[in-house]
Amino acid sequence: MTLKLLALDEEDLAVVSAHMQDAVFKCEDLQYWPSRQQFALAGNRFAWEEAEKSCQPLERRRAALVFKQVKGVKSIGFDPKKGESVQSLLALTYEREGEGPEGSIELVLAGGGAVLLHVDCIEVQLADTGGAWETKLKPRHPGAA
Repeated sequence: MTLKLLALDEEDLAVVSAHMQDAVFKCEDLQYWPSRQQFALAGNRFAWEEAEKSCQPLERRRAALVFKQVKGVKSIGFDPKKGESVQSLLALTYEREGEGPEGSIELVLAGGGAVLLHVDCIEVQLADTGGAWETKLKPRHPGAA
């Protein structure tokens, strides 16, 4: 099953966040195009939707996460210029600024890092871009059941 999702509000973003939880990526796979107001992350997401099915092997899939209407990008707690450095995405969060749809989307990373996107509104696309491959490791989180 190839996953394709579109997020246009906070509820949609929470669904995308759940599917991208524990995705791993190299810093060189982060791209920002100011003239197009787009930011993209290409990574290997853990297929949580498959992991919940009994008797299914654990899988990772190559996926692209594209944010539109991006007015600015800031990295916190890591150096995005270290191209081979591997990061793990924990969650996507949104904080509204004022009454309109403008706000900030935070890509929360393991180890305390983050990418902060200043956006005009929530417009995020997630799509699997390649086949799946089996993995033996299921991500675990301290304190999780």
